Amino acid sequence: MTRLHRFAWLVLIWNVAVILWGAFVRATGSGAGCGEHWPLCNGEVVPHSHAVETMIEFTHRATSGLALLLVVALVLWVFRVRPKRHPARRAAGAALVFILTEAAVGAALVLFRLVAENESVARALFMAGHLANTFLLLGALALCAHWCASDAPLRREALRRDGWVFGLGALALVGVSKSGAVAALGDTLYPARSILGGLVQDLSPTASLLVRLRVAHPLLAVAGSLVIVFVAARVLQTTSDPATRRSAWALPALALVQLAAGFANVALLAPVSMQLVHLLLADVLWIAFVLLGARALALPRAAGALAAASAVAV
Repeated sequence: MTRLHRFAWLVLIWNVAVILWGAFVRATGSGAGCGEHWPLCNGEVVPHSHAVETMIEFTHRATSGLALLLVVALVLWVFRVRPKRHPARRAAGAALVFILTEAAVGAALVLFRLVAENESVARALFMAGHLANTFLLLGALALCAHWCASDAPLRREALRRDGWVFGLGALALVGVSKSGAVAALGDTLYPARSILGGLVQDLSPTASLLVRLRVAHPLLAVAGSLVIVFVAARVLQTTSDPATRRSAWALPALALVQLAAGFANVALLAPVSMQLVHLLLADVLWIAFVLLGARALALPRAAGALAAASAVAV
């Protein structure tokens, strides 16, 4: 593993940690800890207030700023050591774009006061969009790390054959995660005191839209897991590469663990710690999915044809 490859993985891991801390900010209601100021905190570069909410929010902003600097450093390094049209360059450039839009969405949440106890539909839409952008950022960073150690680009014939499969999987994972972001916001603003009480809340016609949407997330999660099983099965049918096949087997297992964590989150009434575990698993599942796609769609047609012929023979 080269130094650039290690650094690319470090940047990816750091961004996952920043995302988890951002979820902690939301779950603890600390989004207004720096008031209505951005990028300053209560009008100060370093806040003098020792309020817990202020320190939580300020820490998130500081770590997010460092994440941006790390991505900029990664882009400069990749562009210096990788030739023109190398896939690592494109992935690094995409990561820079997405971390800038990530910062823009975060700023909008503060400046439009879509934090703390705000329960508007606008906040739910911003949260869903924030999550989608987060996944695009993590996907770009994962691809950059992958291509920092590999010169194998995606093959046109593989994209024509199986690109739609991974497109379907990506839509499923992003869609499920966006519904999860809205459900998590509902859990924060309208916490349930019991499973039965939460179900009554979810089904009440007078409940907030955020509460009524919570019931959709588990159903979408099950459907999304079935799509992931389909993607993995497709890869196993079309490749004989051992490393890619191992990744394909691991993907449904991760989806099952994530599904179990989701139901545990509901059963435990969404404690903050369980929300963070659930989000971490969602990030890991997404990264694993993206890396599987990068490997499977870079394989030559001969490998896929051999595996398909073997499957038919059996």
